[in-house]
Amino acid sequence: MIMFRNALVRRPCRNMVNGLSSAALGRPDYDKALTQHEVYVQALRSCGLNVTVLAADEAYPDSVFIEDTAVLSERVAVIARPGVSSRLGEEKTIAAALLSHYPNLEAIAAPGTLEGGDVFRVGEHFFIGISGRTNPEGARQLAMVLKKHGYAATALPLHDVLHLKTGVAYLENNRLLACGEFLDHPLLSRFQIVPIAAAEAYAANSVWINGCVLVPSGFPQTRKNIEALGYETLSLDVSEFRKLDGGLSCLSLRF
Repeated sequence: MIMFRNALVRRPCRNMVNGLSSAALGRPDYDKALTQHEVYVQALRSCGLNVTVLAADEAYPDSVFIEDTAVLSERVAVIARPGVSSRLGEEKTIAAALLSHYPNLEAIAAPGTLEGGDVFRVGEHFFIGISGRTNPEGARQLAMVLKKHGYAATALPLHDVLHLKTGVAYLENNRLLACGEFLDHPLLSRFQIVPIAAAEAYAANSVWINGCVLVPSGFPQTRKNIEALGYETLSLDVSEFRKLDGGLSCLSLRF
């Protein structure tokens, strides 16, 4: 079981209202997003994490979604290479912030692209989604770096979701919260699947942190199903980030 000690987050910038989105849920309310982000940071701290909050970066509207900039483990930190041009460059500040924790950083190089939202970890094994943001070359590079440091990796092509963690969340204890295309995916057959109804698909982006599962508010059945398995849960409103295709995992790097 992976226990986390630290988290890195970035404050939302005012320019987030111009961030990438396919959600068709309207324009984000910046002030409300700030409040939601502050509550999120407190939730991370309540889970026992030491949280470093980086300053907002107006040059990058989507920079609050810091998870996409790196893949972290005990033995290696891999700086990602975002798969959309407007986000290229976000990762540089994150690399600098991680140097105090990881003196030796690895990095994905062109023509590879990789975003952290496409990666989830199960013990010593990493699953890497091949998506519109993470290409096969980026996945190959990540797998090679992980192998060098004693980890294994499996590439998993996506069809219907933006990122792998849009549709799955690993809850430890061999349990995988899943919806849509992941409910009966052959590469995930080893897991006990905790299904999410289509109407609550957004709740697939929940986050297990040190025994507590953060769940987006407004999805009571998913929260009830998680609690029925014995997990403590914490419900958080991330409505303004949902408008930008973002969710709970997207807002932090946990390590």
